[in-house]
Amino acid sequence: MSGADPQSVPIASPEGTGRLVVLAGPTAVGKGTIAAYIRTHFPQVWLSVSMTTRPPRPGEVDGVHYIFVAEEEFDRLIAAGEFLEYAVVHGRAKYGTPRGPVERALAAGHPALLEIDLQGARQVRESMPEALLVFLAPPSWDELVDRLVGRGTETQEERTVRLHTATRELEAVDEFDVVIINDDVRRASEQLVSLMGPRPSA
Repeated sequence: MSGADPQSVPIASPEGTGRLVVLAGPTAVGKGTIAAYIRTHFPQVWLSVSMTTRPPRPGEVDGVHYIFVAEEEFDRLIAAGEFLEYAVVHGRAKYGTPRGPVERALAAGHPALLEIDLQGARQVRESMPEALLVFLAPPSWDELVDRLVGRGTETQEERTVRLHTATRELEAVDEFDVVIINDDVRRASEQLVSLMGPRPSA
């Protein structure tokens, strides 16, 4: 694992295919914010859109931030083997990465980014061992708590569950290839994209 210089990690991927980078980390660390920055400033990077059974948060757009589906549809896709990874997160909603779009993006030679949870990252490592796993870490535990409380999208009970989950998620850092500290969105995003090769758009 390397936390100091991500550019020291080889960028090589099989000829004619794109590189798959998996971004995971504890709740409220800012994975979605990093993904949004990359979506805006690095259009060369293909971003997977996860599917979930939870309801949209304010400002979230179906098909852009997540694909929102009912439990029955999600379970049907599981049975059909349509997910690269899926999990129940925080003991509540289901999240998953549709397999087909990822495989097509890689086959077309695009650098691809999956922004998923720890359970999903472990599943991707099993099914696509060539993927690079990146752990997004907070500057400190106190900062992580402040971010979770500050976004105001969960009840007190939900925050308690998420923080309990976060303590376990932080312990998994050694399972990842690279660690990026999310102390500045632009810096962290550019550090992540440097693992893929493309330059920012003008």
